[in-house]
Amino acid sequence: MDKKIKVVAQPHDFDFEPDASALMIIDMQNDFVKTGLGDLEGHDVSLLQMVVKPLRKVLEAARAAGIKVVHTRQGYRPDLADYPFRGRGRAKVGGIGAEGPMGRILVRGQKGHEIIDELTPLEDEIVVDKHGHSAFYATDLEIILRNWGVKYLIVTGVTTDVCVHSTVREASDRGYECLVLRDCVASYNPKFHEVGLEMISAQGGLFGRVSSSENFIRAISGLKKAIS
Repeated sequence: MDKKIKVVAQPHDFDFEPDASALMIIDMQNDFVKTGLGDLEGHDVSLLQMVVKPLRKVLEAARAAGIKVVHTRQGYRPDLADYPFRGRGRAKVGGIGAEGPMGRILVRGQKGHEIIDELTPLEDEIVVDKHGHSAFYATDLEIILRNWGVKYLIVTGVTTDVCVHSTVREASDRGYECLVLRDCVASYNPKFHEVGLEMISAQGGLFGRVSSSENFIRAISGLKKAIS
């Protein structure tokens, strides 16, 4: 399939090739979205939970259309030897590596580190484990995308102002065209969410374009019969 599909977006429409695209689902983990790091730091995790329903619909539509899917997880070794943010972003209670409601917070192998049940990856979907904010930092993400021939990224997940923004900025520098779905990304701070999206689409789409789950699903809905 080499025909481009158009998604209504800001500041201008996003034209992409489905066969050369990947849906990125960033850090939709129990410790961020359910109960763990976010609520222990005093954040309103319901702001992140609001993206679950539209993101689930996007994931189902992407799978039906044959679009590749990549999930990411942020997490660390049990000894935290690979944790690069010591002394920064300190939690009010506990913190990364401390005991949380679902095991040690953001430690690999713990329940809190796992992706939420509503978005459980399929066996053939890639899960990229990372210990930085960007999904490209010290991971094999780029070699996977290059091997797949991916040029376009549909970006979702949390949080808008940290891991989503870091990933989109680095993807832009590496030559990928990015579309961020505004109702499928979220921040603990609504102001940071809105400003983060404005920064992505500023200056004619400096880092990418911004659209909605509804626009994206509408654009790819015609692919279902062709691929099924």
